[in-house]
Amino acid sequence: MTPFLVGTITVAAVVLALLGALSTLARRRIGLVHLGAAGLLEALLLLQAALATAALVAGDRPADTPTFLSYLVGVLLVPVVGVLWARAERTRWAGTVLAVAGAVVGVMVWRLLQLWEATGA
Repeated sequence: MTPFLVGTITVAAVVLALLGALSTLARRRIGLVHLGAAGLLEALLLLQAALATAALVAGDRPADTPTFLSYLVGVLLVPVVGVLWARAERTRWAGTVLAVAGAVVGVMVWRLLQLWEATGA
């Protein structure tokens, strides 16, 4: 887990949240731009999960491994569930669903970094 990757994921999450909020304010449904931003966010999260898994296999362990793993799996699901929910929502509120998903991912990745860097002392 690197702060650079967490920062990159945060930027992608903020972009998704802003796109969702803007589409809600404009009373528009989501489009391909929203789905592309969510796809990019998911790809970055998968990269983070692969790097964290490799570090875990190599022997690096956070102080609270079960909580870390729960966050790691949970954060992967948020954009997917957000997109599925937004696609099912045929009103302008689909953007709000994606905005919330982006905000949740932004918070969860920083919590993951915090858990990874905790020493357990």
